[in-house]
Amino acid sequence: MGLGEGYGADVDVSKGWQVVAGENWGLRGCSSAPVSFSTHALTPMSLDGGDLHRKELSRLFSLLSPLAEQGQAWTLDLSTHLPLAKLLRHSLISPQVKSEGPKLVPFFKATCVYFVLWLPSSSPSWVSALIKCLPIFCLWLFLLAHGLGFLLTHPSATRIFAGLVFSALGDAFLIWQDQGYFMHGLLMFAVTHVLYASAFGMRPLALRTGLVMAVLSGLCYALLYPCLSGAFTYLVGIYVALIGFMGWRAVAGLRLVGAAWRWTELAAGSGALLFIISDLTIALSKFCFPVPYARALIMSTYYAAQMFIALSAVESREPVEDYRQSKAN
Repeated sequence: MGLGEGYGADVDVSKGWQVVAGENWGLRGCSSAPVSFSTHALTPMSLDGGDLHRKELSRLFSLLSPLAEQGQAWTLDLSTHLPLAKLLRHSLISPQVKSEGPKLVPFFKATCVYFVLWLPSSSPSWVSALIKCLPIFCLWLFLLAHGLGFLLTHPSATRIFAGLVFSALGDAFLIWQDQGYFMHGLLMFAVTHVLYASAFGMRPLALRTGLVMAVLSGLCYALLYPCLSGAFTYLVGIYVALIGFMGWRAVAGLRLVGAAWRWTELAAGSGALLFIISDLTIALSKFCFPVPYARALIMSTYYAAQMFIALSAVESREPVEDYRQSKAN
């Protein structure tokens, strides 16, 4: 497997890059000093940001490719070679984004089926529940297409998969919300947001982002509060706090400028914000006032949110070894 087919890259030329060989190899950020490396297949050579151009880069890829399955790792400090850093970034990220598209075809087809059939919500049935949940089932398959081993060895991807399972249950319950199952759906999605927040992790902390999300969550709850009564006064407040926390953790790692940009972080942040828009529309429509085209707005933003969050899992943040080490520390 070539470098361009790796699972992703932390691109940070100020800290250096690490080339990781094996199933998930690619370029990952590191803080080590410039190093030289040698293997039985390579002549000892320095990769400290010297005069490497496209031909040298092509030769480097051809030399490293045969070692992809040996699980070896090397560090390339490119902090003094920004052109090569940019070249490597585009060599890795562009093919990776394109490679995920075909795996999402079933999801797009299932979403089209839902909007084309547009079964009336006033007549809930197991058929309408299946059609509504089908795009989420396809996102299960999307993650499973990366291999069961990938899910088992990456806790964050596993939690996103589990969140999609609870999302499907929540969708099914909300089909019968007028029959008294709205609270059940609310609980399923609350668990989903806890799982997603756990998958996004607590690094970086980004307290300013957390403060902004806390203010926005408070404003949303203030908007809904006069319309709430009974147990929903408290349950909706808890739910708003949970989805706000999930949004904070999703947006906290987002970097839109500099070489450290990652498309999966943008996917996570976009997914969380779309989820918030979808759920706020549900709450306004159910508790406050009719929202024009509410169902179309709710479902389009919801399916897009789930797709983006599922996409964010393909570049898992924390393999098992790093996860266990962080727990030990």
